[in-house]
Amino acid sequence: MSVLLVLPIALPLLAAAVAIIAYNQRTVQRIIAVGALIAVVIDAAFLLVAVERDGVQSIQVGAWAAPIGITLVVDMFSALMLIISMVTVLSVLIYAIGQPGVDQDQPVFHPVYLVMTAGVALSFTTGDLFNLFVAYEITLAASYVLITLGGRREQIRSGMTYIIINLLASTLFVVGIAWVYAATGTVNMADLAVKIAQLPAGTQTALSMFLLVVFGIKAAIFPLFFWLPDSYPTARMPVTAVFAGLLTKVGVYSIIRTQTLLFPQHVPSTILLVCAGLTMVIGVLGAIAQNDMKRILSFHIVSQIGYMILGLGLFSVAGVAGTVFFIFHQIPVKTALFLATGLVEESTGSTALSKVGGMIRRTPLVAGLFLLAALSLAGIPPFSGFVGKLGIIQAGFSAGEYAIVGVSLLVSLLTLFSMIKIWNGVFLGTAEDPTLRLAASTGETRLSTPVLMRGATVALVGVTLAVALFAGPIFDLSERAAQSLLDPSDYIEKVLG
Repeated sequence: MSVLLVLPIALPLLAAAVAIIAYNQRTVQRIIAVGALIAVVIDAAFLLVAVERDGVQSIQVGAWAAPIGITLVVDMFSALMLIISMVTVLSVLIYAIGQPGVDQDQPVFHPVYLVMTAGVALSFTTGDLFNLFVAYEITLAASYVLITLGGRREQIRSGMTYIIINLLASTLFVVGIAWVYAATGTVNMADLAVKIAQLPAGTQTALSMFLLVVFGIKAAIFPLFFWLPDSYPTARMPVTAVFAGLLTKVGVYSIIRTQTLLFPQHVPSTILLVCAGLTMVIGVLGAIAQNDMKRILSFHIVSQIGYMILGLGLFSVAGVAGTVFFIFHQIPVKTALFLATGLVEESTGSTALSKVGGMIRRTPLVAGLFLLAALSLAGIPPFSGFVGKLGIIQAGFSAGEYAIVGVSLLVSLLTLFSMIKIWNGVFLGTAEDPTLRLAASTGETRLSTPVLMRGATVALVGVTLAVALFAGPIFDLSERAAQSLLDPSDYIEKVLG
């Protein structure tokens, strides 16, 4: 079991080192990267089975007993996040290999991508605050390179905004860790769960709110989201896709983990509900105002984060279970939407709604892939988005929070409207470019999309359909994750012994 817990972090880092050695051997780099991520996906599946069968799994690195040493711990919540994230990362890597000009022109792509993967895995498996900071910095250091890969002017400009905001968040995180350590003498989260409860109520509230702000920047909740819509669309499409699917969800994971484990008596439910409502509304209104596929979907990243915060703000088993399922569904769905958008861009050279049209006649496969993911994002039954939203809405009704439930239903309708806007403009509409208009009318395709790009997108859309097909068992696991989060006694016992 100790090997299973370490491999999701160690394997990508080791593979990154070997890929650097094979700097100018692209085929070798691809084999190493794909092989390492397949192994990590298999490992994550074994971890999920182990947690489902035997409960929380924990090891102390170097045999230093908690809370002194480095703790790695996986419960049902982190196991679910780990496996869906690694499946998504693998799919995007295959897509990137197929897209001309991504890994072919950038020999650092595979090593940096693997380092980012290790950071994400460590974020889900670490058992102390300081190593959560380390995980963030590993992920961010890699993301700084990925978001500016290619060195275009707009990439550098937007990348600088991304870097500055995240450096600010990291600085605040270090300050928060220092305050927590000064107040408790520990950074081990299981130990903190015991010791923070002994602090004065005012201190607990201050620490809770400070960490909420830190992770809120990374999760892009209102009003801390302003950096995201400009930063993500400028990167290469595989990078945008994996950022959209994963990085903000790591921030949401951190909010849920710290608020439920460290501050169960001081969760700012009212503030979370207000932030959730504003995040949903501002995000979807921003999406409706855009006329480019990438920018519309970037604003929807923000909007959908609101649903996750809503479930946490309800602070019930039903609400948190809905949030866990919603995150599990969102990671592949959001990534698949961006991958389908990349197919449109690769085929036409643009993602502007006014410049691209008639795609359903030129590339019906791409149209179908986008439609399936878009319907899930909008929460149309029987797709996975409907199950997640239904769970959160039912929890809201049970808690008597009718206003925020009404907001979430309105946002779902507006989300559907924005997806119809893309569908009408890109897949049914008429392109401004005379060449594209001619191609659309004759059914010709001006540029073909590589097989690996299409295959990876098909696979990830297939994952979203599988989530819908097995929604019942996955929601049962989400409920178990929620129960563990709201009653972390088993987590604490397994770590502290």
